[in-house]
Amino acid sequence: MSLNLWFDGRIGRQDQMNAPLTTHAMHYGTAVFEGIRSYATPDGAAVFRLPEHLERMRKGAAAFGAKFNVEEAAAAVVAVLRSNHHRDAYIRPLLWYGTGSLGLDVAPLSQHLMVASMPWAPHLGEKPVRLTVSPFRRNRADALPPLKLSGAYVNSILAKREAGSRGFDDALFVDDAGFVVECTGVNVFMVKDGQVTAVDHPDALPGITRDTVVELSGAIARPVTLEELLEADEVFVTGTSAELLPVAALDRRDYGASPVANELRTRYLRIVRGGSPAHAHWLTPVGG
Repeated sequence: MSLNLWFDGRIGRQDQMNAPLTTHAMHYGTAVFEGIRSYATPDGAAVFRLPEHLERMRKGAAAFGAKFNVEEAAAAVVAVLRSNHHRDAYIRPLLWYGTGSLGLDVAPLSQHLMVASMPWAPHLGEKPVRLTVSPFRRNRADALPPLKLSGAYVNSILAKREAGSRGFDDALFVDDAGFVVECTGVNVFMVKDGQVTAVDHPDALPGITRDTVVELSGAIARPVTLEELLEADEVFVTGTSAELLPVAALDRRDYGASPVANELRTRYLRIVRGGSPAHAHWLTPVGG
């Protein structure tokens, strides 16, 4: 059964929507996207931190010089969730440059927006993950802004494929000076002597789940070296799709039990499912 999606102002079946093969974004990656989650709560489906996701998407669109209407996108997210009767779902809004030229000047190109929702499947599974230091370097922020620009994610794909070829779940990016950046699609935290630290790096995506966990844990955000990460008591990763997962190992370093990460994961999952009135402002009801 085909799911519905929202495309340039209308809801329709996914298998009946199409874009020309000369679409600029298909050739050059000139698109910006977000990954957003909705959850089943006692009051029905709700979207977690929707305004923050769409504000980050607006910044990505602005980097391309593209127009992005946050209110329209928010309404489209709710509409597609209702149309597909989704509660626990992954939501993908995508803004892209279409046709008009295959040159590098995007000014004359058409612009398009779509929003899709799909049944939830965890990005890294639900068990502690095994990481490896990647031989690839993360895109530098002074070359590509650390936002969800589609073309930039080739960097993540190459690193993840290489890590997978060696039997690991994900790749950890480290810069030339030995500082931890992030993984291919998640931010990194460590715990040492009970203190939670959020890895801070200018080349890393400003993660919304990361921001949530910093607030919940009182984490300190600062640069962290690979040596420090290897000496940590616990390491965990955060992301919209991954949620919060402990790291079982980083190359040959096994971390063992993760009591702090597991407690934070339990608390996070309670909040996103509407179990914490104090954090209800983070949830946008879908209704319908």
